[in-house]
Parts: sequence; C-alpha cells; structure tokens
Amino acid sequence: MKNYLFSLLVFSFLVSCKSEPPVPFVEGLEAYPTLQKVLADTAKYQVQILYTQIDRNEHGNPLFTTYPFNVDDSRYYYPASTVKLPIALLALEWLEQQQVEGLTLETTMLTDSVRPSQLPAWKDSTAENGLPSIGQYIKKILLVSDNDASNRLYELLGMDYINRKLGEKGLANTVITQRLSFPISPEENRQFNPIRFVDKSGKTLLEIPARQADSAYVVPAFPKLGKAYYKNDTLIQGGMDFSYKNKFSLTDLHGVVQRTIFPEAFVGMERFNLNEEHRNFVLKYMSMLPRESKFPTYDTTEFYDSFSKFFKFGTDKEPIPARFRLFNKTGWSYGHLIDGGYFVDFETGVEFFVSAIVYVNEDEILNDDKYETDEVGLPFFAELGEYLYQRELKRKKQLLPDLSRLKISY
Repeated sequence: MKNYLFSLLVFSFLVSCKSEPPVPFVEGLEAYPTLQKVLADTAKYQVQILYTQIDRNEHGNPLFTTYPFNVDDSRYYYPASTVKLPIALLALEWLEQQQVEGLTLETTMLTDSVRPSQLPAWKDSTAENGLPSIGQYIKKILLVSDNDASNRLYELLGMDYINRKLGEKGLANTVITQRLSFPISPEENRQFNPIRFVDKSGKTLLEIPARQADSAYVVPAFPKLGKAYYKNDTLIQGGMDFSYKNKFSLTDLHGVVQRTIFPEAFVGMERFNLNEEHRNFVLKYMSMLPRESKFPTYDTTEFYDSFSKFFKFGTDKEPIPARFRLFNKTGWSYGHLIDGGYFVDFETGVEFFVSAIVYVNEDEILNDDKYETDEVGLPFFAELGEYLYQRELKRKKQLLPDLSRLKISY
C-alpha cells in the first residue's frame, strides 16, 4: 500500500511541475534509505521540500527553476530558529534607516527592563570589548543560532515593525510573535524593552523607549500539534496550542535565503535593503563555521562544523571540506527539523538552493524529549543534500557560475 501511495505522490508531483528538466525524487533513491522512507510517508513525517536549480545567463545573472515536493504553506509546522534569519536582516535594514552619526554594527547596544518579564543586557562576554551590539548579536544568531541574541533584536524592532516589513516584502505566510526559549505570555511578548545606543565615551546616540505592539498577531487557523504535551512535569492530553507562537512557511524561508544571496533577482520592494558592507557581513557569518570564529569563540566538541549545517553533513561531526560552503539557517524544536540554504561547491561550480522540513515525533507527545532526530531527522537532511549534490554534479550547464565573490576570508 505504501509503495502505491508513494507512486501516486510521485505521479502528482510530476504533473504539477510541468518542467522540461528531469524531476527529482523520482529515481535513484535506493542508495538513500532514510530519504526514501520519509518521502514514502509524507503524512507521518510532514515533509516539505523546495529545491531550486540555478543556471546563469551570459551576464552571470541567476535563472531559477524550482521544484516543490509536498509543499503547503497553509499547513503549520513550528519554524523554531529559522525566524532568526529575517529578524537579523531586518535589524540591519533598520540600522541603515536611522542615519544617526556614529551608529554602526559595532555601536554598544544597552537593553534595559521596565517589567518583571524583561531582562536587561548591559554586557556581552562573547564580544571582544565585552559589550553587546547589533553586529555581535547577528554573529551569534548565524553561527550557533543563539536564542538570547535573537530575542534582543526582536526587542529592538518590535512585533509591529517585523511583521509589517516582512509583509511588504511579499512574505505572506509569516507571523512572528514571540521571544524564543523565554516562556512568557502573549501579552508580555507584545511588550518591548527600552534600549540605548552609546558611543565609546558613554554618550547616548539613540534612545528608544519601552513600547508595545499596536496589534495582536495570531497564527491563522489556531494550530494545535501532537496528541499530548508536557507542561513542566504534567502530561496534558490534547494538542499543544501554537496560535501565539511563530509561523514561517517553507516558501518564505526559501525566499529569504534567495533574497540574501541574489537580491538582484527580486524587485526592489521584495528585497532586504542592505548596503554592501552589511550584506557581506551576513554572507560571512551565514556561511562561517563555529571553529572559524574568534569573537565569539566556541567549543568545537559541542559546536562542530555540522552543528547548524544539516544538508549533506548533518550526520558527520568531522570538519566540512573547504571546497563546500552552506549559506543557511536551521531550526530544531518540538520534533521539527528545518534547514533552508544555498549550497556551493567551489571546485565543481555546483550551486543550488534547498529548503526542507521534517517532523520526527513517533509518539506524538511534545516536550518529552523523545524525538527521532538522530535516527531519522539528521539522516534525512544528510541524504537529501547528498542526493541533490550528486544530481547537480551530473547536470549539464551551458555556463558555469563565477563563485569567486563567495570565497570569503574568515
């Protein structure tokens, strides 16, 4: 029965694509048992995949051909840390809009608190000067997906600004309503700390008062996940309510990564409007490995190369070869594993986009720490990345890309 359903799904996929190039996920899966297993049971694993082939015209501009697999932006999954990427990009866009003399990536950002649910941030031991800044927060977001760093930028921008700006860019299936790993009520998540930016002498360059969101944001359809969940040590029957958590569809994640790598492929209003310095900063830390970072520094036994690089390398803790770079953002929570990225092999000229989500929660109980991450989740991403990489190696291209601009000095 499963083989019949899988064949039917593949047939539907072929019809929906209507593309000349060979469609992926149809043949050659025998060498990828976990990938085959997940694709054959989409209901259980709630898998969605977006794969974009990239060709180049005579001017080197990218031409995209995208293949969706089981993608449904109305079907809810918990996006976890993937929402940190658009927050980081919006923080840079906000910074450029301020036009305050002396206000830069490195300017000290002091977060105060005026409510019991808020925490101040006046120091940052991971920074070279021991002080927090927008730049340092973004580094930690992109290197190891630091929750506190993202929360500080969420507090800086506020819920209204974030959701309005993402909507203006055409990211219609995204709702960001919460700090991460910081259990407070929806009402408290609508409150934002006062913040001061100060120069090296302590002079205030910009002061932002405490604020609150004008609107109440909720995830459409008020989704609930699982059959039960733990709250503290109590098992509660019924699905867990995600109405006031974040939503970030796979199509929107894929689109944010594409806007970051190739802003020229989008009309002006859809782009993140970053100057060259800030865009290069994002590309550097989006692709940097934890062992390559000096401030912050990381214990590589915990933060190994593939800690946040799931595709192709997700099951391997060995160093990733220098020929490969992944410009990506991962998420990992409540049994959901997500990765969206741009994959590059400098030696062969292979480049492609791939984003995917898989749900690995056999018992359908949330917060019990029983997820099949190592058995299914990470092997799925490793095999999917390898499968697509091998396809790209065999794919004939009329023009090879010039990837020299992505050979960043770390």
